[in-house]
Amino acid sequence: MSVPYWVQDSIFYQIFPDRFANGDKTNDPPNVQKWGAKPTIWDFQGGDLRGIIRRFDYLLELGINALYLNPIFQATSSHRYNASDYFKIDPKLGDVNDFLALLDVAHRNNIRVILDGVFNHCGRGFFAFNDVLENGEHSPYRDWFHIHRFPLDAFTPGDAINYSGWWSHKSLPKFNTANPEVRKYLLGIAKYWIEKGADGWRLDVPNEINDDEFWAEFRQVVKSANKEAYIFGEIWDADPRWANDSHFDGLMNYPVKDALIALLNKRENLQQFIEKIDRLVQIYPRENVFAMYVPLGSHDTERILTALGGDLEKLKLAYLFQFAYPGAPAIYYGDEVGLEGGRDPECRGAFPWDPAVWKGDLQLWVRELIAIRKSRASLRRGDFSRIVLKEDKGCFAFTRTLGEEKTLVVMNTSAESQDIQIPVKTLNWQEGQTLRSLLDHRPLSVVKGKLPITLPPLAGIYIG
Repeated sequence: MSVPYWVQDSIFYQIFPDRFANGDKTNDPPNVQKWGAKPTIWDFQGGDLRGIIRRFDYLLELGINALYLNPIFQATSSHRYNASDYFKIDPKLGDVNDFLALLDVAHRNNIRVILDGVFNHCGRGFFAFNDVLENGEHSPYRDWFHIHRFPLDAFTPGDAINYSGWWSHKSLPKFNTANPEVRKYLLGIAKYWIEKGADGWRLDVPNEINDDEFWAEFRQVVKSANKEAYIFGEIWDADPRWANDSHFDGLMNYPVKDALIALLNKRENLQQFIEKIDRLVQIYPRENVFAMYVPLGSHDTERILTALGGDLEKLKLAYLFQFAYPGAPAIYYGDEVGLEGGRDPECRGAFPWDPAVWKGDLQLWVRELIAIRKSRASLRRGDFSRIVLKEDKGCFAFTRTLGEEKTLVVMNTSAESQDIQIPVKTLNWQEGQTLRSLLDHRPLSVVKGKLPITLPPLAGIYIG
């Protein structure tokens, strides 16, 4: 397997560039929104690459060691999934020198940077599609896309009918990746930015390029440019087809997020949750399990605090699970301070830089979980094994074990305080042995082969 060794040690931070920080007002569009205004599908708020650089101390203090950036190439939208030039940084974000400066700051601080690769479709301003619009059936690029008939009718209201667009959007014409020229062009993009210093690609809707040969070639091109590059795909369901030597190192493990939300919101019971999380570590090769990108939120989902009904205790418990589960935990910018919002575009609000509006002690909690994960190799690389507890009471436990280091994770998902007796025979913890909570450092002792603990409602503990 050529899965990068560093991924399982990573804590990712996802940034939607227009909404994280404005570091250079000279590249703002004339109609820029006020920072923090209600997000819309068409407005810009001025975030840019220099903003990320200027706020890098915040990222270092938080403790993350990998960044995933939503698209940064030239486009007409704030989301930039409609690229017009894949070889140019969007001027509203800066230029290539700003990107290289960001890479330099990141790499000097041992932080990797992953780019968003949109290879299924482009924007209407992309040179080849623009040529087809101008020249119709006479265009040398007509076979770069899925054209059904001419004229294309690319700008009137309604769905794309005369050509294929992503989800029938006229503004997102779909590439014909069966065309060798298209493949060469897209693979050239992938190689170019890796050679510039990017550390990998997150792939947008890769399942819509239903071509195993394309993805095998993509992997070969990227890994030949940097064998340690990380490739992960936006696959929403559990599907082993996409995580292997001929596809991707990992996937966006949305099923973990979905299972947590269903459990904490009482839409599913604990047994259903356990079955799901057990399955997710069983259906993939071990290397790929540990290279999964594990989010609680993203630019495509409602904010995690909103999904949990604004309940900070639920969110803190979700983070406690996320940072102990196999794979690389990922924070969507602003989630760690309690930013709220519904689905796109509401989930793409500007980061609130005034700490006075941050929710409770959430950010400090996340910083502590990050620090513990970074200090415990077992939480990053250890085998995952579940311990059966009184699941009817909403309590469960699992261990992460690496050599002699063992970390026990216990969670109470119920609304009542629970006294729990944890059997420790399989952990080889001896009678009278004193352990400690890794969160508040209180001592815990083994009594009659069990570790007695009391957990408040919606609370958890790391023990080691």
